[in-house]
Amino acid sequence: MSEITGKQQSDRFWQASLEELKQGYMEERQAGPFGGFVCLIDGQVFEKGRIYEQDGYFYEAERFMQQHIRSKYVSMFHYLLMLNKKLTGLTELQCELLRSFYEGKSDADLVAAHGSSKSTIRNHRFALREKAKQARVLLAIMELLEQQNNDPAPFIEIHRTATMVDERYNMTEQENAAILKQYFKEGLDGRLSEFPRKEKRKIAILRHLMKRFTSGRQYTEKEVNEQLSAAFADYVTLRRYLIEYGFMDRQEDGSAYWVKE
Repeated sequence: MSEITGKQQSDRFWQASLEELKQGYMEERQAGPFGGFVCLIDGQVFEKGRIYEQDGYFYEAERFMQQHIRSKYVSMFHYLLMLNKKLTGLTELQCELLRSFYEGKSDADLVAAHGSSKSTIRNHRFALREKAKQARVLLAIMELLEQQNNDPAPFIEIHRTATMVDERYNMTEQENAAILKQYFKEGLDGRLSEFPRKEKRKIAILRHLMKRFTSGRQYTEKEVNEQLSAAFADYVTLRRYLIEYGFMDRQEDGSAYWVKE
């Protein structure tokens, strides 16, 4: 399977069905000679027909994918709760309560932990269930709308690891293409003419530059600098913004960089 860029992995996540999102992976025919399974979180691929070993146990591809998610992320439930609250629509308290409900804690346990009354906890349970009903209806509405193919200006998807989600991400595909054309005058694989001050334009450029990095791979600082300096002389500024806006992450000592998942 060819190398997966950060944008490809992000697109895969947002295009996954509800069932695929719940299980944390999807099946892809091109993932190996006989097809395989791709993790929606980090892009790991496990091929059908291969046997994988861990701690003395042997697994076929799909079971090993499930083991991979459990061992690295605990569960898809826990991973989804960690996403930016602008993506989940959940407050910090709601996330904490949902985690407690998932772990089987009783209302009495939650009363003791939060100093709330049982009626307050029940109200939270009720509100969350109503929110789930609303989400299901909205999902159905939006899927029916997408089936009509009448959206004249589809929006660019927000990357899951965005540190701040606000109006700067309000960008259509047409706007994104126009920005890239303006600042990559030699072509999209060429050099950046300048790094803009406007936040929306910065995000469009940074998102595009992430296509030069592969998900699941670690880079040295020198390798990151080489990739970015091929696009712009001030690679230090680009590198700083990639970290600041949640496109990339790194070790504290700068010894390793990677596409943030």
